[in-house]
Amino acid sequence: MKSVLLIGLGRFGKFIAMKLHTMGHQVMAVDTSEERVNALLPYVTNAQIGDSTNEEFLASVGIGNYDSCIVAIGDNFQNSLETAYLLKELGAKKVIARASRGIQEKFLLRNGADEVVYPEKQLAAWTAIRCSSDNILEYFELDNEYAIFELEIPHEWNGKPIAQLDIRKKFGINILGIRENGRLNMSITPDTVLGRNKSILVLGQEKAVHKCFCI
Repeated sequence: MKSVLLIGLGRFGKFIAMKLHTMGHQVMAVDTSEERVNALLPYVTNAQIGDSTNEEFLASVGIGNYDSCIVAIGDNFQNSLETAYLLKELGAKKVIARASRGIQEKFLLRNGADEVVYPEKQLAAWTAIRCSSDNILEYFELDNEYAIFELEIPHEWNGKPIAQLDIRKKFGINILGIRENGRLNMSITPDTVLGRNKSILVLGQEKAVHKCFCI
């Protein structure tokens, strides 16, 4: 269980809080809006109404007590930048901040943020990949080259064991798991037989995956 300080309770911050809640983590939420704070009380351990650009207020919440601090402010980049800077100055162990443009990402990394999330950019890449083929069910980008794909199993692979396909040798692609009826099986062997009504989870270079699966 982690202890997280979440600053900014707009739509992005709201979904973060709800997800952390379902995962069982402790969340301290901060926002300038009483309405936003009250709306999230069922999903957080504690909450305060306050200005995160005020050093005295920020210090009062005990920054060093949290495993991670998330700056989810989306409507005022100046406030986001100042908050990230103050968090690091006050001893935050890890600062994760939101950016909506590339230049914001650069400024945040130079002024206190350890990591930056860029929701619009990441969602755009995910959407572009998903809509490029009907066979792609899920997509997780790892870096500029490698990604994890969940894909429908090609018809010509039905009834064949993984070893017979030999896609690791041919394309440098690793099969991580197989999903059937909503359940993911990660305990696969070279003898595992592929079949209908299943999907496959693979890791590899995007170009190699597109070539292997003709997508």
